[in-house]
Amino acid sequence: MAILGLSLCGLMTTLTLPAKSQGTNYIPPVQKLNSDIMTPEVLWSFGRVSEPEVSPDGKLLLYGVTYFNIPENKSYRDLYVVPIEGGQPRQITNTQEKEAGALWRPDGQKIGFLSAKSGDMQLWEIDPDGANARQVSSIKGGITGFKYSPDGQKILFTADVKLDQSVTDLFPDLPKANARLENDLMYRHWDSWSDYTYSHVFIANYNDGKLDEPKDLMPGERFDSPIKPNGGMEQINWSPDSKQIAYSCKKLAGKAYALSTNSEIYVYDLANGKTENVSKGCMGYDWNPVFSPDGKYLAWESMARDGYEADKTRIMIKDLATGTRKSYSDNFDQNATLMSWSKDSKTIYFISDWHATEDIYKFDLPSGKITKVTNGIHDYHNVKEAGKYLIAEKVSMSQPAEIYRVDPATGKDEPITTVNQNLLSQLTFGKVEKRWIKTTDGQNMLTWVIYPPHFDAKKKYPTLLYCEGGPQSTVSQFWSYRWNFQMMAANDYIIVAPNRRGLPGFGMKWLEQISKDYGGQNIKDYLSAIDAVSKEPYVDKDHLGCVGASYGGYSVYYLAGHHQKRFKAFIAHCGIFNFEAMYSTTEEMWFENWDMGGAYWDKKNLAAQRSYSFSPHKFVQNWDTPLLVITGGRDFRIPFTQGMGAYNSAQLKGIPSQFLFFPEESHWVLGAQNGILWQRVFFNWLDKWLKVDKK
Repeated sequence: MAILGLSLCGLMTTLTLPAKSQGTNYIPPVQKLNSDIMTPEVLWSFGRVSEPEVSPDGKLLLYGVTYFNIPENKSYRDLYVVPIEGGQPRQITNTQEKEAGALWRPDGQKIGFLSAKSGDMQLWEIDPDGANARQVSSIKGGITGFKYSPDGQKILFTADVKLDQSVTDLFPDLPKANARLENDLMYRHWDSWSDYTYSHVFIANYNDGKLDEPKDLMPGERFDSPIKPNGGMEQINWSPDSKQIAYSCKKLAGKAYALSTNSEIYVYDLANGKTENVSKGCMGYDWNPVFSPDGKYLAWESMARDGYEADKTRIMIKDLATGTRKSYSDNFDQNATLMSWSKDSKTIYFISDWHATEDIYKFDLPSGKITKVTNGIHDYHNVKEAGKYLIAEKVSMSQPAEIYRVDPATGKDEPITTVNQNLLSQLTFGKVEKRWIKTTDGQNMLTWVIYPPHFDAKKKYPTLLYCEGGPQSTVSQFWSYRWNFQMMAANDYIIVAPNRRGLPGFGMKWLEQISKDYGGQNIKDYLSAIDAVSKEPYVDKDHLGCVGASYGGYSVYYLAGHHQKRFKAFIAHCGIFNFEAMYSTTEEMWFENWDMGGAYWDKKNLAAQRSYSFSPHKFVQNWDTPLLVITGGRDFRIPFTQGMGAYNSAQLKGIPSQFLFFPEESHWVLGAQNGILWQRVFFNWLDKWLKVDKK
């Protein structure tokens, strides 16, 4: 196995470095690039804008920006405030501690945020101009999130509570023993082992910047809120009168947890201390509860079916006066996510994906009507009302996230932040084209085609088929710091990215076709896409590559045994190689049971046995094409042994192959230098096999 060395000198070839250091935080200097073609170093120099929050008076926007110091291999995040109507942003923090979870205090006089400046992560406050920083909480072990009550008199926060015993707790005379003793499932999840703690919701009185003794809303409960591994404070919210707290939780444990997606919405009453399950009978995921500003309704995202994580996400609303509950999007063949109420409690704004773009929609409660607000080649995130505007993050394949104000009547948008304008103005990106391609069963499939910068139709370009993961996640207008289509195009590749069967945004029938059919129609869809685009005179059909991650990595492995000599190189990142081993070593069993149809040992289950017949390891005898395998040691969703199995098989067959292993990365690659290394190895591999002048 050969892995290219990482030189810090190499990191500086396209940037004016070393960057300006203020001894505290890190903000790159104004950079002068020596080329208009993006490199991995430039990609990792973009500022990452996140967590927009509107001030109580609707005039100011609070947000954070993260920058990576590449030589240090470290990220820095600071907070900014800018007028929503436009103007110069003001940086209000300047530290090494990466302030997170920032919120306006309800009176608008303070901004609260999380910081580890004192050791553990605690709640701090500052003035909106950045002055008078002070620590508010001193919770042993730290806190993980917080929210002010609307009346400003209380704070809810989340913190980890140890309720389970480790080996050294069980055997205190062996304090240096390093082992785990397990009796049930879910002992690890996504990228971490259970640490014997559970995330609980607490409340505490808040007065003059100080907290009283907190109260645990979930005493003794071996459950998490927010729901692990990816839930955040959007899963917990106050009622507008500050008398109730709604939170999301899946109150199951061990094997029961591993087999079910049935989370619930619980409402805790501060006056009597009682907790009510308001989503009882909703059998799938229920989460992200939001009270209407008038206090009459509670809305949340709801899935109907247990065990199906890609079920349609519905608008569920409970009338708190009558107790009635209703799904308002049963006739809406799309997902409804990231909901927020209008101030008058008559409208819910939300994000939905349709035809591979994510737009803002609105639901009118009195009429029950759903209307699309925005339209374009983009993805919107996190919509919120701010006076006469809507505020949302917006990205595309050609732009990292910035925050926009949107006219809810016309859908017209304008940028509020332009964090990356300097870099973007110096770069030339390739054209992003939408095509509709006929599939083998006569359906129309939306496929993105991304061209190299300075594309010349008279030339022939090596071309990549991109295989999406999920399997049920759309090929939308996302901006990625790993699977970045403009980064691929900058290396003189054409990219073909089909929205094959199994992706949302094209109706539930299109989405659900993939379950129990991994080696069926969606594989034909991939080939339909690359075959159609390969007919273009500027595509070098003798130098095609195929790349993908997760389910896309599975697709690569499967196509390696079924591609009829189409491709000259493959790259699979964290892909599924052996279905039987995957079933026995992954953690979220509901996923495997739904998509495979059951366990591999159930020989009477014909649907499951058909699913397992699609396992790529059964077709290694057909492999004959160079393969790069990438995986992370902390990937517990698709354990790294899956990648090892594929790589070892290729080696034993004498197929040119490489194995890029990141011991500390998970299903993703999050470190700066690891991310740049990933890009270098990725393109070195493709260039070696697909570029004529390098052969």
